[in-house]
Amino acid sequence: MPENRTPHILNTSATLLGLCFIVLTSLKVAKMSDRTAIDETTALAIILFMTACILSFLSMKRRGPANYPLERAADIIFLLGLVVLFLTTMMVTFNVIN
Repeated sequence: MPENRTPHILNTSATLLGLCFIVLTSLKVAKMSDRTAIDETTALAIILFMTACILSFLSMKRRGPANYPLERAADIIFLLGLVVLFLTTMMVTFNVIN
């Protein structure tokens, strides 16, 4: 990859990871996790964003072309996390889940 996206992936993944933790904690405190699938999809997003954070951090530590596969993997996993958050938002917005 000619441009270095790794710091951007790490920063944004860490921010969204924190947001997901807040959502998951709020669901647990409100005792809503028994009735919804939001906590499962949020937990999946947490796993994806944490993986993207780790891969982008490792990519920053490597120098040269060896970091490109890690950066690409972090980029793809970050996008998957965004898709999971989008689907979760759509489920909440359109009351797909009870």
